[in-house]
Amino acid sequence: MLSLLKKKTDAAAANRMPAWHPNFRNYEQLPDTKAVRTSFFINGGAITVALVLLVYFAVQELQLHSINAQVADWDAQIARDRPASNQAVTQFKQFQAEEAKIAEVTTFLSVRPVVSNLVLRVGQTLPANIALDAFDLRENTINLRATVRGSPDMASGYASQYVDQLRGDAILGPLLDDVALTNINRVPSTGRLAIEIVLKLKPPAKK
Repeated sequence: MLSLLKKKTDAAAANRMPAWHPNFRNYEQLPDTKAVRTSFFINGGAITVALVLLVYFAVQELQLHSINAQVADWDAQIARDRPASNQAVTQFKQFQAEEAKIAEVTTFLSVRPVVSNLVLRVGQTLPANIALDAFDLRENTINLRATVRGSPDMASGYASQYVDQLRGDAILGPLLDDVALTNINRVPSTGRLAIEIVLKLKPPAKK
């Protein structure tokens, strides 16, 4: 038992004793014995980053190429459809011009008095000694040419009375802005008076 303790004590003392020969190793010149070197990780990371960037730019280039192809296709479609589109635009402008003309005529007809009604009313208002020779409806006036029977003095009085009658007529009066006797002449062949009366229509009310 004592011999075993003595052997363990001697071994521990031997381990604590300095080496019996000098250490001539130059650690700076010795090769790196690490299994994985630090430069491996650096180079690997750089390569990984480069690959990621390469893939990213490749994907962007593919997307750009696809977009350019779509734009080229759209340009081709636009060039193909442009003549038809220009023709449609021209036809639409022509349609608008015709529509404006139709609207103008419709508006004019809607505010213009009905000619037949005016003729009938003028015929109803004629005195027995006045004969209507012509009825001329223009844009905003009605020209009446008539012949008055009777002596010159009485015929001129009949014409003036008829003008006053037209001004106060229940149907024609609201449509007229003015009534004027513009011409009165003696017809040598018949001895009667030829008169001309101008009825100025009121402008249509704005809607």
